Amino acid sequence: MVRLKSNLSVNIGKLKLKNPVMTASGTFGYGEEYAGFVDLNKLGAVVVKGLSLNPSRGNPTPRIVETPSGMLNAIGLQNIGIKAFIKDKLPFLKKYDTKVVVNFFGNAVKEYAEAARRLSGESGIHALEMNISCPNKQAGWIAFGTDPKVTFKVVSAVRKATPLPLIVKLSPNVTDIKIMAKAAEDAGADALSVINTITGMSINIKTRRPHLANITGGLSGPAIKPVAVRMVWECYKTASIPIIGMGGIITADDAIEFMLAGAAAVAVGTANFINPKATMDILKGITAFMSKEGINDVKRLIGGVEC
Repeated sequence: MVRLKSNLSVNIGKLKLKNPVMTASGTFGYGEEYAGFVDLNKLGAVVVKGLSLNPSRGNPTPRIVETPSGMLNAIGLQNIGIKAFIKDKLPFLKKYDTKVVVNFFGNAVKEYAEAARRLSGESGIHALEMNISCPNKQAGWIAFGTDPKVTFKVVSAVRKATPLPLIVKLSPNVTDIKIMAKAAEDAGADALSVINTITGMSINIKTRRPHLANITGGLSGPAIKPVAVRMVWECYKTASIPIIGMGGIITADDAIEFMLAGAAAVAVGTANFINPKATMDILKGITAFMSKEGINDVKRLIGGVEC
């Protein structure tokens, strides 16, 4: 009997990936940092560290603390800026046969739109992922991702500024993520990244002071996976655009769980810090699962949960 080769390709809007395993922004640097551990050609996509119009030093230290089954970070979106990325980092990524997704953010609607416009003019960038979990100076520092009207406004502005596939990264720190997903879709998003980190806090009981200089930070890792899976499932039932699932994916089983909940692709984040080869292990595990279960197309897993 001839065994059919499994099809691992997935579509994120107009963006076609060779497989559903991506990296999560902020955990894989600009790609080059992991090239000695991972064959970037084998990834579905490299999602680079979030970029702003100008370089940012981020928050003061300490900025990371380990927590049970996860970690808190308050890096503060430190980055080299769009100009330096295009000049110093993008040429390296162009050497590889993999999709490059650039994560970006701003402090105002105009900054988001201008960042998208600048990035869209560069070859070698295949899609944009906008982080809307940032404070909005124009609305009293309300996070872009927690107000559906503000979300619609900023996504609409970026949609007009770029022809590239546009992925909107949603914040989990909301009452109802379905409302945010619908607002992003209605504004022109091609896909959703679900979810960003969950706001948390850790206190040193001896000093009675927070472990982080910023006091609070973003919780990631296995501890948030059940919340992330639930939110992917909710968004899948609400929105008609593809979803990239993330939040505590350590193993292939985790990735498959996200896909069954409705994710068309998955992004591996904190696991990269534990095991630099995590993405490759997860990809191999997905392939092995499909072979064992007789699944010839990975897209058959998407939304396959029976409730």
